[in-house]
Amino acid sequence: MRTSLPELIETLENSVRNYTENLETTIHPYDISELLLELREHDESLYLEKLSQLPEELKALVLIELPKHCHEEVLEYFTPSEIADLTNILDTDDAAELIRNIEEVDEAVADEVLQSLPEEDRQTLEELISYGDYEAGAYMQTELFSAFVDEQIGESVRRLKKLKAAKELDNVNQVYVISREGFFLGSIPLEDLILLGPKERYEELLKEGVNTVAVHATDDINEVVETASNYDMSVVAVIDADGRLLGRITSDDIYDIIEERATGQLYHLAGVSEEAEQKESLLHIGKHRAFWLGINLLTAIAASGVIGLFDATIQSLVALAVLMPIVASMGGNAGTQTLTVTVRQMALGDISGGDARETIMKEVYLALMNGLIFAVAIGVVAGAWFSMPLLGVVIALSMVINLFSAGFFGSVIPLLLKKADIDPAVGSSVLLTTVTDIVGFFSFLGLASIILL
Repeated sequence: MRTSLPELIETLENSVRNYTENLETTIHPYDISELLLELREHDESLYLEKLSQLPEELKALVLIELPKHCHEEVLEYFTPSEIADLTNILDTDDAAELIRNIEEVDEAVADEVLQSLPEEDRQTLEELISYGDYEAGAYMQTELFSAFVDEQIGESVRRLKKLKAAKELDNVNQVYVISREGFFLGSIPLEDLILLGPKERYEELLKEGVNTVAVHATDDINEVVETASNYDMSVVAVIDADGRLLGRITSDDIYDIIEERATGQLYHLAGVSEEAEQKESLLHIGKHRAFWLGINLLTAIAASGVIGLFDATIQSLVALAVLMPIVASMGGNAGTQTLTVTVRQMALGDISGGDARETIMKEVYLALMNGLIFAVAIGVVAGAWFSMPLLGVVIALSMVINLFSAGFFGSVIPLLLKKADIDPAVGSSVLLTTVTDIVGFFSFLGLASIILL
């Protein structure tokens, strides 16, 4: 049931009041952003008004929780100077994301926002937004707690207290040990520091062994996710080509990347664009969907062409028209299973070049196994249904052939697209559907014309 506008406004105002006045509140900026989005559905101008009335710090934190298309709206409601003030409040990774989203809409405004920032902050953000969308540096946060290798633990902890009191640092669970030249030497959980005396130096900890895993700023972000997963890390250090510590990628960004990657694959397999679907213009969404529907239409015509080759066969035996959809449907579903598993394993890095043959063989064996089981089942049903044992043999053989092709091409197509530097999730579904339809119809009708007529 949709919340009424007065009730929604009251809930929003109470949430803001609880957040700003109660330090122990469980209200999170995300909760307030969700209320604002609901308000936006009622009245967009009122939504922008309530957003602008939030306290500055909360406004910045709520803004970064809002979807990307909402960041574009602030251009029409906030001045570049106001956006710069909000950017100053955010952590560098969130600030860079906001600037990057604004830049996609209006580069001039994004540049004006950057020019309104202090020189040091501007240089940091310019460096972050200079990285490619799929590079680790684009997701990096420069705020972190580091300590020199020859520094006393007590001295570094006092510095951490000052940073926390000034609200210059949050979500700290690691201390990054560096040399005086800034080279990354390893990371240590903060909990380990309580076991040591304040006079001890970090170099003593290094002798006992520390976590030295780090990623380069130019590494593909998918490799960063795999690194975090493989080593059970919630935070990953980022270094430059020479090994100097640049920043860190935190768990919230890692989770977001995992979700975005999974969502993107789901959209691509369905032949739609995540970015397009977030646009408000129905025309824009419809145009993108129409492109893939057009391709599907062409492939459907190709499959119909195969049926047309056997029109005389179908006319002489109407039962073939009744059973044709079964062959195509089973092949399509089996292919989709194989395709989904293969694409997902490739995204997770579970399939490399050397594993391709093993992957194909496994999927072919599974397809043949299921093909034989369901071939026997549909063969018996079709033979009894139309009182034609040979018809059961035809559809059974066709079922085995089509499920074999579904398993083979369902694994081969994404692997070939990957080798050609094409996203396997984008075109695999259309190609596979074409293959299973054509093979299914051709094998079924071809065998029928040979065996039954």
